[in-house]
Amino acid sequence: MNSPKKPALLMLVHRIPYPPNKGDKIRSFNLMKALSEHYAIHLGCFIDDPYDKQYRDKLLQWCASVCCIDLIKWQAKLRGLSGFLSNSAITLPYYFNPAMAGWVNKQMLQHDINHVLVYSSSMAQYVDHEQYQSLRRVIDFVDIDSDKWRQYAEKSGGIKRWFYQREARLLQQYEMQICQHFNSSLFVSDDEAKAFRSLLPLQQHSRVYSVLNGVDTEYFSPEVPPASAEKPLPPHYIVFTGAMDYWANVDAVCWFCQHVWPRLKQQHPDLHFLIVGGNPGQDVKALAQQPGVIVTGRVQDVRPYISGARFAVAPMLIARGIQNKVLEAMAMDKTVVCTSMAMEGINAPHGQGALIADGVEAFSQACLQTLGAAQATAQNRHWIIQHFTWQQTLAPLRHVIAGDPL
Repeated sequence: MNSPKKPALLMLVHRIPYPPNKGDKIRSFNLMKALSEHYAIHLGCFIDDPYDKQYRDKLLQWCASVCCIDLIKWQAKLRGLSGFLSNSAITLPYYFNPAMAGWVNKQMLQHDINHVLVYSSSMAQYVDHEQYQSLRRVIDFVDIDSDKWRQYAEKSGGIKRWFYQREARLLQQYEMQICQHFNSSLFVSDDEAKAFRSLLPLQQHSRVYSVLNGVDTEYFSPEVPPASAEKPLPPHYIVFTGAMDYWANVDAVCWFCQHVWPRLKQQHPDLHFLIVGGNPGQDVKALAQQPGVIVTGRVQDVRPYISGARFAVAPMLIARGIQNKVLEAMAMDKTVVCTSMAMEGINAPHGQGALIADGVEAFSQACLQTLGAAQATAQNRHWIIQHFTWQQTLAPLRHVIAGDPL
């Protein structure tokens, strides 16, 4: 007997969701993978890193059709400037491409598409049209992007501050407009969903849901040996993982190296600090000039670097949503020293496995306390298995897409 034909679903993502090696791609990949069990997915996405071009065909494992368009950053930035003429957030023209718009319209004509999942506010513009009002449209905002621009403004001055404030204001207006037009809006944590509801009229609150991030606990397991790392590892080190072309990560490691690292190095001269992640810019590469700091650049597998570390740090000063770096380290049963921002949405209890500290003095003391303690199993993995497997966190997704009551 033939299995019933899966209904078609259009999925639009601002960055190719494979390989799942950075925060937004980890989430979009797992959403795509979960939905592929119930829908024939027609995926439209951009590729902003030439390294990812090799993975286009890999997406056909989960998708009925795929459209990947190269996003040339300097061209996108020029397009983004047109936002000043149209009084719109620059994020929208930055991610607008006529070829993508044409592909979307073609899919609508060729396939019986009644369901749309948009990943990130920048892709909503392709289906925010009157002719698509009858479709079941769901947007995964992930987190409140406009608030990140607000945080950038608070940490900047001069023309940058004005620019970021403008983007925060206009993008927030657009986020609220999309929420009004679409059937449902998703966020990565209860905290994000609550914060966004506070911006909306009461009658729109029921459209906003939280679908938490998860972690692959079979992949991120304490069993991965440090010996499988691509590069030699020092015997005694702590680790930070993340995409190193993302401003919040750059800000975090620069702050840590400037204010906290000298204190740790002074008391533990043999200690090293590994910054593990792709595309480090000059600001991050320059940190390797400090004694004991190692910037690895892109690695194929972050697990050995986490596995061999005394503990992981997540000194985030700019953050929204859930930090995958924290989930992954916890899944590998590593102690994590992090700011309260980095623990937002995860909400593990402060204790042996998760030390939450804000400010230079408190963060330094938390690190020194962990270094001074006997190395023991953090029991973080138990918390993750209880609360953050993808099977648990994505359980509501299919019902939200279908419009079923939760």
